[in-house]
Amino acid sequence: MDKKFAVVLPAGGLGKRMGGNIPKQLMLLGGKPVYRYCLETFLQMDEIAEVVMAVPVDWKSHFEDELFGSAADTSNSCLTPEMRAKLKIVVGGAERWQSVENGVNALTSNAEYVLVHDVARPFISKEIILDVCNTLLNKGACLVAKPAVDTIKIAADGRVEKTIDRNTVWMAQTPQAARIDVLKSLYKRIAAEPLDFVPTDEASILEFFGETVYIVKGAAANDKLTTPEDFEIFAAKLK
Repeated sequence: MDKKFAVVLPAGGLGKRMGGNIPKQLMLLGGKPVYRYCLETFLQMDEIAEVVMAVPVDWKSHFEDELFGSAADTSNSCLTPEMRAKLKIVVGGAERWQSVENGVNALTSNAEYVLVHDVARPFISKEIILDVCNTLLNKGACLVAKPAVDTIKIAADGRVEKTIDRNTVWMAQTPQAARIDVLKSLYKRIAAEPLDFVPTDEASILEFFGETVYIVKGAAANDKLTTPEDFEIFAAKLK
């Protein structure tokens, strides 16, 4: 598998549900900033040609110093020169999908496909990443998701309206992936005719424009770090 794949890591959010004074992706987990886990996983893979991380404008210099500057030399897990050469940092947008758009537009390699992954999912496995790459090559656009295990209720005004078949329900994760040229063409269409909803992921944009999106089975280890309680759970996973 040659280097057909690029990665965009939206890290532009400020993690308001987490609280605290710094973005949650910079909070320490097991002595290392949250974002470093997945970043290092992608940078270590030969299949990945480049990685672009989209960060909050006020924190861009912090990330640059931590990864490329003097602070990088004393970090817990230094990036090799080869890893740094694959990495670029850009400013994120007002919404997550706009951070991804900024990242996609900053890609400069000859990669055909892009994988978009939330840095708040630190424990993405190389196996899942390779499954996504193979699905891209053999089928098309895809997202990682895990099957629902709980009974799913549709409710309104505090009352249950109906129960739906959980066998048809999948909990979306990331990476979510597509051809770079397809995403760029959809972003141009959105610029010309803005959406009447705020996309929460890449799959919802692809779906809206009629693109088929396939599922790659995810795992609980790839869950998202959202609340302070999650930090305790994720720290236990490290141990």
